[in-house]
Amino acid sequence: MNEREAEFPALLARLRPQCEALIAQYEHHRSALLPIVQLFQEHEGFVSPQAVRATAQMLDLTPAVVESTVSFYTLFYRKPVGKYVVQICRGLACSLNGAEDVMRIFRSKLGIASLQTTPDGLVSYEEVECLAACDRASCGQVNLEFVYGLDEGAIDEMLAAMRAGTYAVAPMAQTEIPGRSWSVAQNADVARGRKSSGAVGTRSPDNAGGVGDASGVIMLDRIAELGLAFHGATHERSVREAKEIVELAGDHLGTLGNDGRAGH
Repeated sequence: MNEREAEFPALLARLRPQCEALIAQYEHHRSALLPIVQLFQEHEGFVSPQAVRATAQMLDLTPAVVESTVSFYTLFYRKPVGKYVVQICRGLACSLNGAEDVMRIFRSKLGIASLQTTPDGLVSYEEVECLAACDRASCGQVNLEFVYGLDEGAIDEMLAAMRAGTYAVAPMAQTEIPGRSWSVAQNADVARGRKSSGAVGTRSPDNAGGVGDASGVIMLDRIAELGLAFHGATHERSVREAKEIVELAGDHLGTLGNDGRAGH
């Protein structure tokens, strides 16, 4: 038993009144699951097995139910993480605006890959999907606080401030030193990439061309048949529609009535 585990009963006693207040807010006690788990994470830095069992007991649920919920949400950590969790968006808008360079710089300066933590336990790094700040791409988050303008100089300043303890975003609680990675191994079927029953028996369920189109040529032919003209990227969107398509769309909209149905 480590120090955190030994101190958990005292933490539970201290947080129980807050947990009971959260439960009282909901007609169905199970609805308090997420805020209670979030409360434990705020104090432990991750959702520990002890927190899972305590939450299950307070809500009259099985630990498996709580664990399945925690494992669904990526913002709950099932293993200890660093004091600063740096997440860099790799969505389309950010990728078009330099996210690849930002991620490369972070990986190089931290010496770790996505879903890993620096040896000193200070920084955990993750490359994530869209953070919904496409108007400010490319972007990232530090402990869920947005950061923008991440060039090499800004990244150097950020990491220096974290190491000096002067960074503007408050560090997360850390009651247990994290390991190299906080990812949790999946079961054997998932780890082997086994398909669900809906994809079993198809030639290439991951191929955009569909069943029987191993190379994707059919899909490309369909695009070519439409005569689409792709002019390349702009600062506003990835492609511009051909003039003919815009005019066709305008003609179609002109035939619609005010209620959105086709006019007569």
